[in-house]
Amino acid sequence: MSRNVGQRLAFQAQERPEQYAIASPVGSHRKRTFREYHTLSFRELDERSSSIAAGLQAMGMRPGHRIALLVRFGEDFITLVFALLKAGVTLILIDPGMGRKNLIRCLSAAEPDGFVAIPLAQVIRSIFSSQFPKAKLNVTVGKRFGLLPSPTLDDLERSLSRNFVPVQSTDEDPAAIIFTTGSTGPPKGVLYTHGTFNHQIDQLVEYYRIQPGGCDLSCFPLFGLFNAVMGTTTILPDMNPIRPADVDPPRLLDAIDQWAINQAFGSPALWTAVGSYCNETKRCMRTMELVLSAGAPVSPRILRWIRAAMPERGQMHTPYGATESLPVASIESREILEETARLSEQGKGTCVGRKFSGIEWRVIAIDDGPIPEMARSRELPKGEIGELMVTGPVVSKMYVTRQDQNALHKVHDGDRVWHRMGDVGYIDEENRFWYCGRKSHRVTTSTGPLFTDPCEAIMNTHPAIYRSALIGYGQPSSQQPVMIVEPWPKHRPRKGTPAEQALLEELTQLAQANSVTNPIRNLRIYPRRLPTDIRHNSKIFREQLVPWYAKEAKKHRN
Repeated sequence: MSRNVGQRLAFQAQERPEQYAIASPVGSHRKRTFREYHTLSFRELDERSSSIAAGLQAMGMRPGHRIALLVRFGEDFITLVFALLKAGVTLILIDPGMGRKNLIRCLSAAEPDGFVAIPLAQVIRSIFSSQFPKAKLNVTVGKRFGLLPSPTLDDLERSLSRNFVPVQSTDEDPAAIIFTTGSTGPPKGVLYTHGTFNHQIDQLVEYYRIQPGGCDLSCFPLFGLFNAVMGTTTILPDMNPIRPADVDPPRLLDAIDQWAINQAFGSPALWTAVGSYCNETKRCMRTMELVLSAGAPVSPRILRWIRAAMPERGQMHTPYGATESLPVASIESREILEETARLSEQGKGTCVGRKFSGIEWRVIAIDDGPIPEMARSRELPKGEIGELMVTGPVVSKMYVTRQDQNALHKVHDGDRVWHRMGDVGYIDEENRFWYCGRKSHRVTTSTGPLFTDPCEAIMNTHPAIYRSALIGYGQPSSQQPVMIVEPWPKHRPRKGTPAEQALLEELTQLAQANSVTNPIRNLRIYPRRLPTDIRHNSKIFREQLVPWYAKEAKKHRN
């Protein structure tokens, strides 16, 4: 039996051929509550993706080829992902928001054999052709631009080749190269096999009890792909997927009402915008039964807002994982609000819950160097902060770009490979993991380390503060801890005013009142939004804050 994940779509097409697989908004919103959507059934999605796969095979694409997919998230993107998977090639998926230089560098390192891309991306590929010497198998998605020789997607679909030959894949066969966000270092290309995808789908269905026939508001591209093989209708939101923090909440809420949407996945930045709007307007999501938020810790305040907008039976989960290992753990909002949030506000870290059934985990002594084998690691007792490592069928075994990073993140244990998450925290007596921040973000003072998440959670209890970031300034072994805060817009004081000084004094008193944050004497108000990652708009780029603070400190010295 083939384990090609793309062929799971055929099963859904047989089971529910006329059910909508994808619904895409048409035209501009213009403040209309109900709007027109273009729809594609599971049968149509399966047939179209197989037809395109046949065209890809006819032009020479074969298993082993690496093909970069640079298409905006939407109906074509989802269809092309399944076409490429069915053809047995290895997709290269990358965030376009990472900037042109990073994009070209990452794509070049992945050594693509071709590009399936929008016209602009094909033009850039042509200009930088020396970076992509293998890229001979190219398809333009859209109108052919200028003298580009590559066929268009329309050409493939009009071709007479309809003899799609299903590719028989195993769990070990490569399916995709997915790049990390680069929030704590250069983006790295993670190898996903067909087994990785299959086990991810199975774990999500098992843990969240996802039933076929549901309707999902897909605010994150990867989950939109999972929907199609879980028998769930994907409603494409009217938003820019690479700028979730800028979402217009009424547009999402209108879609929820129009389609009676029962589940949705989004980043904390997105749910902050939606939750704040619902809290202010008292608008509800009456059909919503399952909300998932991932990418960074979620404030209890946001959880309360979203829960208040959902039916009582509804659940909001905050799954935990990484590009290299997803999913790892999850926790439901009731457990947070009724128990763990109080401890987080005291500086105990953020509880991310219990592990999925396919995961094994350990907390080991923090080590900034490579660990070539498990015997070189030292497991810590429960309650002691260390770095988390995980293994299981959803855990990737290697990076295929930046391969020097394999030694720092992968630990061999016989036939198994453990992944070092790069996160620090501890496991409690109930076998829950408490996240205390990124290992690389810990502040090493002369009196001991400070971990970001416990300190920031304390500062975030101030009603004027939206989020905060702890950074270290100075020599690595004797850093000065600095807390940089971002107030809520309505609470942001003008620079140099008594209101600003009053807020800083209140924050200083808050820090000194807790032993966790007591060493922090230096606080700053950031003049705009804190810089965040491109994928979720939620992980704070602390690396950008250090040079900003250095300039601020220099101004004060002068």
